[in-house]
Amino acid sequence: MAMSIIAIASAFIWIAAIYEIIKPSKEQNNRKIITLTSFGTLLTLIITISLFQSLPLFH
Repeated sequence: MAMSIIAIASAFIWIAAIYEIIKPSKEQNNRKIITLTSFGTLLTLIITISLFQSLPLFH
């Protein structure tokens, strides 16, 4: 259940980051882009590690 919430949050964060990046450069907020990208990367890393740990190969 918790991993589902993290995956959904990660998707929303990446959507928000992409939305900010595709804005015209004068309207972009670089601090917001860096923050969203950092949190998105962290959540994606958590999801990836969790998926690898659930593989029978790593038990």
